[in-house]
Amino acid sequence: MFYKDDNIDDDNAATTLESGFGRLPQNKLNWKFHGLTLWLELEEYQSDITNAISDLASHFRTESIPKSHTTAIYGMTHLTIDEAIKRLHRVKDVVNSWPTFDPPTGVVSDIAVDGQPGQVCSIAWCELTLSTNAAHEQAMDALTAVFFDGELRRNEPWKPHNSIAYDNPEGAKFSLRHLIKYVAEHPSLVTHERRVEAISLWDTNGRMEDWRCLDRVYF
Repeated sequence: MFYKDDNIDDDNAATTLESGFGRLPQNKLNWKFHGLTLWLELEEYQSDITNAISDLASHFRTESIPKSHTTAIYGMTHLTIDEAIKRLHRVKDVVNSWPTFDPPTGVVSDIAVDGQPGQVCSIAWCELTLSTNAAHEQAMDALTAVFFDGELRRNEPWKPHNSIAYDNPEGAKFSLRHLIKYVAEHPSLVTHERRVEAISLWDTNGRMEDWRCLDRVYF
């Protein structure tokens, strides 16, 4: 198992996971996103990923991610909501069943900086890192064609991951030591394959508290 923490100061974290449970968020997430986003919703084992999101948000005293997800396409601004919903319901015409994900290859805690390649906002996050394969790449190509009319071609392999915590990049409180401890205590997070149960369309304009699910299609 590979664990990585490039930017987080572990000294800012509390001494135990339990010490943060039940606290209100210390501060609101101040970064803003934009556009419409497609999320893949993965199979869970006794709500293990959802529980991780809730537990880590409570521990780090930050806002909880509204739904466990693996992002497929983000930041779409070329479609109206109505048109995007119509296209969502065409997805199963080209991808009847999304390929199953292998168990995660690692856990990452990192910071993205707005303006760097592939980054559209500055954010700190923790993730379960997933792997791609030929079947996933074919599914991503088909999905991209549905939402971009074949006018956008993907130039790089997909880098799928399932985020389990977000924070502001300044003074982020993520502790890789406690993240590893949490995963070790909840091994199903990294030991199981995951089917994709649904794909959902989200309005991700504004702060995370403003995000809303527009529609969902089950595989």
